Parts: sequence; structure tokens; C-alpha cells
Amino acid sequence: MMPMTPKRLSLPRTYNRKLLRAIREFDLIRPGDKVLIGFSGGKDSAFLTHALSILQRHGIIPFELGALTIDLGFSTPFDHEYLAEFCDGLGVKHYLLKTEISRYAFGEENPEGPCATCSFLRRGATNRFALEHGYNVVALAHHQDDAIETFLMSIIFSGQIKTFLPRTELERTGITVIRPLVYFREKELTKALQFIDFTPRPSPCPVNGRTKRAETKELIRKLTGHDKRIFNNLAAVIREGRPIELWPPELTTAEKRRRNMLK
Repeated sequence: MMPMTPKRLSLPRTYNRKLLRAIREFDLIRPGDKVLIGFSGGKDSAFLTHALSILQRHGIIPFELGALTIDLGFSTPFDHEYLAEFCDGLGVKHYLLKTEISRYAFGEENPEGPCATCSFLRRGATNRFALEHGYNVVALAHHQDDAIETFLMSIIFSGQIKTFLPRTELERTGITVIRPLVYFREKELTKALQFIDFTPRPSPCPVNGRTKRAETKELIRKLTGHDKRIFNNLAAVIREGRPIELWPPELTTAEKRRRNMLK
């Protein structure tokens, strides 16, 4: 396999500023960390791999870096070699893990639906692989749009007010999950394809583009089409410290019974 030469050995100033802001503000990468990137072959994880390889090369923080691609077992051919060549050109060690996750996610007896099951199994496979290969940090390529979509999905579909965190420490495994792209908008990562010399691989998932996340993304697009402030307002509300006024917790059965007796 012939090594590729990366187009750019530095990031544009605005990109570099957002990456370093997230890393420093949320203490995402510490000296001596061994970081494993979840590299799916999409534009977001490709940019993350490119960006962290530059950060490592410049020695701003001394850390080790690898990238893991999980083959979910779909029948559609997936170009693993292209991903390996991309990583090789960046000096990043690439791993391929073959699984049968798709068979379980799309099984007839799966009550959770394919997306939730696939996500759960991918997280487990990634974390186990990291542990087995000496990585203490798993880096995921979720960006700001993902955070807002997750926030709305939690409210609409789960009745919970939450989103993912930039840094999550998993006590049971000792793995730390980080998301260094939380200050990037998705459109910025699309634009970055101009300078990272990467063509995203199409997703082999048969429900790609027809998920609850896709519906939520479209909802946000329509809302912001009417009022450009909406996205920034949603980005502000996921921060702790914002004013919150919620109803009291629902009464337990015993409390309801006791209050009825008082009337």
C-alpha cells in the first residue's frame, strides 16, 4: 500500500481555533493519552482523523493516535482499503474490526429498532477494542448539529432533557469518550472536504436518511428557515446555568392516595 501525502499540514485558523477551544475547555486530551478515533468513512470522522493527526504532529499535546473502522456486516461492499490508505497518509494506525452487528440490529425479534441497537453494539465494540489494544480514550466525531439534534430527539421521543457531553468518563471500563468537534457546525465539516483530500464513503445502512435523527434534522432546518436565531438558542439551552422552570415531579401513587384522603 503506497502512503498518501496529506494536502495540508495545518488547519485553517478558524478550524484550529474551534478544535483547540473544545480540547482545552473540556480537557479532552491529556499528555500521554492513547486516543482511538471511531472512523466510519464519513466526512465528520475523516475530518476528526485529519485534525487530530495535525495536532499530534505539531506536538502541542503529546499523545498517541489510532483509528478504528467497524464493519457492521452489511452485504453492500465497503471500501476499507481507501480508509486505511487515508490514515496511512496521515501517519495514523488504522484498524478494521469485522462484526455482525447489522444482523442483530435488523433482526426480526429486536424490539428496540435498528438504530438504537446498532448504536449500542457499536459503542460496546469500540470500547472493548480500545481496552484490548491499550487505548484509554475514544474520540467520536459528533459535531454541534448532532448535539442539538440529540437534545431535541431526547425531548420529543424520550421525554428527557439531555444531550451527549463533550467528555464522558466510563467508570466501569475506565475508557474516556471525547467529542472534539462540538464547536463545529456540520456545514463547516462539509466545506473541509476541500482541503483534507478525502471522498466520503456512502453509508451501507439501508435506513440511512430515513431515521428519527434525519426527521429531527429536517425539523431544525425548517425552523431556522423561518428564524435564524433558533439554532443559537438551542445551542445556548444545552448549557448548564440557563434559567429552567419546570413542573414539580409527578406524585407517586402513595402521595396521590394521601392527598385524595385529605380532601
